[in-house]
Amino acid sequence: MRPGVLTVGAVRAAALLLGLAALGATLHDGLDQPGNALAFGALVALGELARRGAAPGEREPAPLAAAGALAYALLGESAGSPTSHGALQTVAVVTAAGLAGSVPRLARGRGPGPDHLARRVLTVGFAALCFQPLHTSGAVARHLGEGPPYVLFLGLLLVLTALCDAVLAALLLRARTGFPYGSLLRDELRALLGIGSAVCATGAVMALGVAAAGLWALPVLAVPLLLTQVSYRRYEAVRTVNRQTIASLARATEVAGCTPPGHAHRVAALSAAVGRELGLSGAELTVLEHAALMHDIGQLSLVDPVEGGATALLPAEEQRRIALLGGEVVRRTGVPPAVAVIVERQADPYREQPLPARIVRTVNAYDDLTGVAADAGRGTGVGGGPGAALDALERLRLGTARDHHPDVVEGLARVLARGGAAGMTPVLPG
Repeated sequence: MRPGVLTVGAVRAAALLLGLAALGATLHDGLDQPGNALAFGALVALGELARRGAAPGEREPAPLAAAGALAYALLGESAGSPTSHGALQTVAVVTAAGLAGSVPRLARGRGPGPDHLARRVLTVGFAALCFQPLHTSGAVARHLGEGPPYVLFLGLLLVLTALCDAVLAALLLRARTGFPYGSLLRDELRALLGIGSAVCATGAVMALGVAAAGLWALPVLAVPLLLTQVSYRRYEAVRTVNRQTIASLARATEVAGCTPPGHAHRVAALSAAVGRELGLSGAELTVLEHAALMHDIGQLSLVDPVEGGATALLPAEEQRRIALLGGEVVRRTGVPPAVAVIVERQADPYREQPLPARIVRTVNAYDDLTGVAADAGRGTGVGGGPGAALDALERLRLGTARDHHPDVVEGLARVLARGGAAGMTPVLPG
């Protein structure tokens, strides 16, 4: 069994055991302060129902549910009266409410994935186990009181909880993709500065607001996060439209017959995978993907199209001319200048290129070489399979003296050995 499968299984098993233990203990002992449990449970369930419109893979598709769960985990008082629900009841209420709020979406086959549920249970359990025992024992009241030290203490717990969630999310992604853990963790930490910070801040404010004003503070304090969620979804929609526009521009070379069908999207998907393998993350990966989609757009300026669109087989000077033409076209489309720079420099000697340009150059050559092998073998049973991929990798390795950086070629080999990007043929590194 692969280590990644064991990791995912261990995280899910830990969340399942914690959730079952919490539900069992709560059913055995009964709900403590059921009014608080019902109010926060309803908030978490409402947050799960409000995840409509979340994009696939969105880091926190239900921010209101996450904030409500954190607030219940860090709740020490309600309208001036001490709470005593404890850590296990916190986990039980959040788990039950999350499942209840997910039922309508689960019925339509669009519910939260098991990894998301596991992270929610474990991070809420972490926050509750850090806060509730100290609160119940009176240590928080004795040492911190109710002033600024108490607020700072809540802030520290929220930071630790957010880090715990980022570590879990990166660990699960590492197990599923095999990409370097460091770059995945950096992406998760960057995400905390966006909707993650809003979730943490709202969770703390809810806990403090209920402590001072009671449960009536919950609906009032939920409104800003709901508005933030709507704004975030609109921003993501704009980004999606922008990417679709770039993808449509990239298809222009295919419609014009300059490149084979699917070439730009294959190069973009595999370039992103190699970039992740080599430590790129966040905005760097976005720029790399956009440049890879548009890397052949310079062929639209040619009088005579390149046969088969395989620019990697052209002389170096002709490759550079097409790259410069492509950069000029890209600059006129309004995409970020960094994308045009990568398109322009993809044909330079690799010692003079930035890493994204090296990746696009090598992945484009790989797709061109495997495509030529597939065309040569059509009707003969040769080419296009793992053998063609291994032959292409060998030719790229032979070109590491000038054309292809060795680290990029080996990164490509590792990605292909794991199955590559979506739609790529798995091969073993030769």
